[in-house]
Amino acid sequence: MSDTQDLDLHRIRITSPFWAQYQALVRDVVVPYQWQALNDRIPDAEPSHAIANFRIAAGLEQGDFFGMIFQDSDVAKWLEAVAYLLCQQADTELERAADEVIEVLAAAQQPDGYLNTYFALKAPQERWSNLAECHELYCAGHLFEAGVAYFQATGKRRLLDVCCRFADHIDGVFGPGPGQLRGYPGHPEVELALLRLHEATGESRYLELARFFVEQRGTQPHYYDVEFEKRGRTSYWDSHGRDWMVRDKAYSQAHAPIVEQRTATGHAVRFVYLMAGVAHLARLSGDETKRQACLRLWDDMVERQMYITGGIGAQGWGESFTSAYDLPNDSAYAESCASIGLMMYASRMLQLEGDARFADVMERALYNTVLAGMSLDGTRFFYVNPLQTVPSIMGGNHVYDHVKPVRQRWFTCACCPPNIARLLASLGAYVYTQRDDALYVNLYVGSDAEIRRDGARFTLRQHGDYPWQERVELEILADAPFATTLAVRIPDWCARPRLAINGESVEAVPRKGYVHLQREWRPGDRIALDLPMPVLRIGAHPSLRHAAGKVALQRGPLVYCLEQADNGTDLHQLALPANAGFELQEGNGVLAGKTLIRSEGLRVAPDTAGGLYRYDAPEAAVQRQPLLFVPYFCWANRGEGEMRVWVDAAGSGARHVA
Repeated sequence: MSDTQDLDLHRIRITSPFWAQYQALVRDVVVPYQWQALNDRIPDAEPSHAIANFRIAAGLEQGDFFGMIFQDSDVAKWLEAVAYLLCQQADTELERAADEVIEVLAAAQQPDGYLNTYFALKAPQERWSNLAECHELYCAGHLFEAGVAYFQATGKRRLLDVCCRFADHIDGVFGPGPGQLRGYPGHPEVELALLRLHEATGESRYLELARFFVEQRGTQPHYYDVEFEKRGRTSYWDSHGRDWMVRDKAYSQAHAPIVEQRTATGHAVRFVYLMAGVAHLARLSGDETKRQACLRLWDDMVERQMYITGGIGAQGWGESFTSAYDLPNDSAYAESCASIGLMMYASRMLQLEGDARFADVMERALYNTVLAGMSLDGTRFFYVNPLQTVPSIMGGNHVYDHVKPVRQRWFTCACCPPNIARLLASLGAYVYTQRDDALYVNLYVGSDAEIRRDGARFTLRQHGDYPWQERVELEILADAPFATTLAVRIPDWCARPRLAINGESVEAVPRKGYVHLQREWRPGDRIALDLPMPVLRIGAHPSLRHAAGKVALQRGPLVYCLEQADNGTDLHQLALPANAGFELQEGNGVLAGKTLIRSEGLRVAPDTAGGLYRYDAPEAAVQRQPLLFVPYFCWANRGEGEMRVWVDAAGSGARHVA
């Protein structure tokens, strides 16, 4: 099994016009905006109180805990995003703000190392008594990831030491030893975090604790039942239906040991967070059984339960997977956090396998659902990412306040906004995979990356305006020749790639989706990769009934959609003929710099007179109508309106074309 080495985020500078703009947006708008939100300073937004909770727990101010039981995690994710921004460039003011938060966290930590504001302020006697429903280990995991990231960014150990004290406490509470709890988190996250903490500190106990949580999951007697009886059969989430999280073991992927599971099931975010940790553990430990579980569950998720946009989790109830080929468009949940977790899972599978099919999915999720989760100005967010909307239907009476046809300023459950921030700020970590057999180029993101491998130090410079332009260039900057293997990815959507080195054509024969270029590289060598981006018509598997008779458009990695702003209302009456051509069009206004797709379509023009149902209804007339498709990630930035990804493939039942 190949070894890997993470790329130091200090050593990659993103220059891509597309992504540099996004990272500047995160630095200048998103992180400051979220700082204001965490401090309850955003007018007309859901209050957070997350910083105040820590200050109260530290004895720095008076008050009561407010918010979701996992409110602490929002602060941790914000700190993690700050750490990644500090890797890109120094920011004294931002670092000072983060250091002040870290001091508050340190003051809130209990003498035994425990740190959680809900249990410190509301239920100190109930610590570690309800792993199934509550989020102590989940919050700890996000804290550990923030601690590692901040240490790597600044060299400061203050937060890392807080994390190690907490991890040592957890290691004493959980395990197979006498008096220890045999439990594991209802919401996975700590598994991956402990492994990152292990790699940052060299402490093997953290790896073994992560292994314990993974391997204990789903064993008998079932721990959720044991603790349920121990606490007198009480449930934290009474208002949502008593003890259903305890009874529905599959909801938290605890229905069977991981190595015995066959299908992606339950809460989608929990699933991908867990599997990212399992894949990381499989690589570190060389565990073939866990590796096979990762491959098996990945295939079920991607081949039968993933949206064309890279969204996962089809239903709102349980924010969960349902069953194979059940992917409704208008009620799609596809939580933003789930696609972020999917990228994390894909990244770990790339480290394990060196197979581009994982990068293809990672790219699909990134350019579509992840980006769609945030408005183009960085101040509003989607929790849920449907593929079809009719605002008059979506507008009211939803169980979840975050199911909206427009992006929100903040949420009562605000996990997605800071998650998007930390993902975009850390994008450089996903561009390359360092394995001992090659340096893998996963994403085409204009950047300068300082690489150390095979005894050489060099800079790999990417040029290009991907995803809009098809030409990508890689330039070698070095002081002397060196030998290594570069593996460049051929995306699954690209049928006819062209590859050249220093102007000479090279046959682009991929192995597991990558063309492996093994040679002695000289300073100034240039790799030119042309990835033609015709507009592609995408059809669905015959079992995917929600897309039967429909077509979607994709250009490069971007999925497109129709919006009311360009095409009028009743988008369900529009159709795209099989012989329709496509013309690229430059966007304007908020869509300036974006590539749009224009085509000639059809609109069914039914007679609206008469009752709700008609006997022997006449065939409807069909009119020609130009159609304008916009990138899915851009939708809902021009006001409230209808949206549709899947479009009827032909105007069936048409009497004539007017």
